[in-house]
Amino acid sequence: MEKLSLILWRERELLELLAYKLELEQLVLASGRTRWLANATREVEEVLETLRETEVLRAVAADEVADELGLPPGSTLITLAEAAPEPWQSILQDHRTAFLTATREISELSESSRGLITAGYRSARETLMSIGGNADGYSPDGSAVVDAPRRRLVDRSL
Repeated sequence: MEKLSLILWRERELLELLAYKLELEQLVLASGRTRWLANATREVEEVLETLRETEVLRAVAADEVADELGLPPGSTLITLAEAAPEPWQSILQDHRTAFLTATREISELSESSRGLITAGYRSARETLMSIGGNADGYSPDGSAVVDAPRRRLVDRSL
């Protein structure tokens, strides 16, 4: 039981780190300083990889606890908590509550970042289209229908 709890604590720490890294990534996106975006994204991916490895350890430890409690392998955390004696029951329930909170926060951060990426893509596309012509859609054969580039008057005296 103690081994599982320690792994759950590690997983909670990793989820907190993931939320932090996602927030950093979001700040980079919001600032428009895309120079650091690749680094921020790489750091998020590194935390996700560590989380996946920890999830495997948790699954093994949870199956061991399930066996001790007479439950089938693959039992959920709430099932383990309900079958565990105190103080483990409260500890496992606290872990579950923390996971639900962290998951909600990470989902919100991910969705917000996705919105910023989409807005950035649209802005870049509009800028490129204003320089090279407007994309009005696609022809029946799948090729882009683009207006002719517009001539621009540039005041070079600035």
